[in-house]
Amino acid sequence: MKSADPNHVFRALADPTRRALFEELTRQGEQTVHALTRYAGVSQPAVSKHLTILKRAKLVRHRREGRETHYRAQSEALAPMIDWLNHYGAFWRDRFDRLESLLERM
Repeated sequence: MKSADPNHVFRALADPTRRALFEELTRQGEQTVHALTRYAGVSQPAVSKHLTILKRAKLVRHRREGRETHYRAQSEALAPMIDWLNHYGAFWRDRFDRLESLLERM
């Protein structure tokens, strides 16, 4: 599977409803669109649109079983976000260490 585009991942998870759907799938495992609609408290077409965006970002996968579509989280798609956070975490730790050293010398 091709890795997720960092911009798609950030955009997809910027929306609180999509974030909640992703978190629900991560916690509860595979679920149908109907179950996710009950959980989200919004219309089924709205949930489907959110799931399409999550699919484009490679954050969820789906499978058809009869008339039902089942979705599951693809947590490995968070890798670009984790890499970005690790990079800036190291950057700021270094900056604070330098500031601490400067303050100690003063």
